[in-house]
Amino acid sequence: MLIIRKAKKTEFESIVAFYYKLIDDMQGLEYKPMWKKGIYPSLKMLREELDAGHIYIGIMSLDADEIVACLIANHSCNESYNEIEWPTKAEASEVTVIHALGVAVDHAGQGIAQKMCKHVIEECRAAGQKAIRLDVLTGNKPAEALYPKCGFKSVKKLSMYYEDTGWTNFELFELSL
Repeated sequence: MLIIRKAKKTEFESIVAFYYKLIDDMQGLEYKPMWKKGIYPSLKMLREELDAGHIYIGIMSLDADEIVACLIANHSCNESYNEIEWPTKAEASEVTVIHALGVAVDHAGQGIAQKMCKHVIEECRAAGQKAIRLDVLTGNKPAEALYPKCGFKSVKKLSMYYEDTGWTNFELFELSL
């Protein structure tokens, strides 16, 4: 049974280990997010987001400390988001942005990513957020299929710059709450 909760500040090393193992395990797969150890997600980013209470983890039981899924949900976005005519009109503080959703390769195909998204959607609704937004690397078929299943609508395809990918094409999604 998957348990989803906010990560504890004491779980920093486990979160870093999760992402580093995920990056290693995804190297041989057809679709990968192009994340790089130390660059994205960076140690600084993970520490800041953990301290701010923005990291959610998925574990398989209360006794287990093995993280099988992780994501960041905050109000930060790529500056290119500001150039888009989003369907939902909202201030930055009324929009949650999902980042770095990953599921351990040995737990792929079990609906864990969808459960992680649904959990964040419920929390955002309860908090009175107006929308959830995110971007997906164009060609990342699993992610491109996941988000519409969770109710997200594709808004635009856009070239954006990130440290780990350089200038790359992304598909931007929004879920209006």
